[in-house]
Amino acid sequence: MMEEQALERDTLEWTVTAEYVKERIDKYVAEAMEDVSRSQVQLWIQNGHIKVNGSLVKANYKLSEGDFIELTIPEPTGVEIVPENIPLEVVYEDSDVIVVNKPRGMVVHPAPGHTSGTLVNALMYHCKDLSGINGELRPGIVHRIDKDTSGLLMAAKNDKAHASLAEQLKEHSVTRKYIAIVHGNITHDQGTIDAPIGRDPLDRKKYTVTDKNSKHAVTHFLVLERLSDYTLVELKLETGRTHQIRVHMKFIGHPLVGDPVYGRSKGIKMDGQALHAEVLGFNHPTSGQYLEFSAPLPSDMEEVLTSLRNR
Repeated sequence: MMEEQALERDTLEWTVTAEYVKERIDKYVAEAMEDVSRSQVQLWIQNGHIKVNGSLVKANYKLSEGDFIELTIPEPTGVEIVPENIPLEVVYEDSDVIVVNKPRGMVVHPAPGHTSGTLVNALMYHCKDLSGINGELRPGIVHRIDKDTSGLLMAAKNDKAHASLAEQLKEHSVTRKYIAIVHGNITHDQGTIDAPIGRDPLDRKKYTVTDKNSKHAVTHFLVLERLSDYTLVELKLETGRTHQIRVHMKFIGHPLVGDPVYGRSKGIKMDGQALHAEVLGFNHPTSGQYLEFSAPLPSDMEEVLTSLRNR
């Protein structure tokens, strides 16, 4: 999630709109998920992990407008995640916690059908010991950032540390500041976007600002620099919903440069959104001391800024 969010057992919800009436539920859910096959969805239905209007259904169930679908993704069984010697930029490490600067393009944790090359594979090789609270696919992972977002992320080395960090995220006491390059000139020097986020009913792989099946979401922004038709902005998360910053910036008419899902097709090209988790601060799980770390912008974002300043 969440540009970033505390992790829990994943529960996804959809409300069926008119254009999907009479579509099979297995097809609907498979198309709404990323990297999940229709046969996997059929197995989830068979094992009772998918309900429609609170009741179990069969894979050939035909949807009606207004149907409420709930999917509780089960913990994987028999999955072996292999430690991999993938280079890590470690910003801080002790016996309880590790903070890394994740590169753009790296997935945080494995998913069904994608079990290698992730940050978890790298952490397992580097750390040996990681907390087990989030199961086999997500050892140590307390929160996450999107594949194509770079920057700081913390992981827990034991369950005690994990519980402490997760509680801090829940209480919104973790400092999380991002740097982004967005389309257009933001006229206000600073502001707050307070708008609930949920699944987009018109495109099930996207999120949007909506009052239906949504969660409270708050993002604070501060303009750092205006560059022709673009703005360099600092964003501070108060909540951590999936794709929060990307959705909120699109909502106010300033989508992120390079965002393949919520961005614009014209303008500067980047391999993924121009979003970097620059600052991460939290209270140490054992000592209670407040720790804060920062990571410089990646080279691709610096190159875009240099180009814009030279225009």
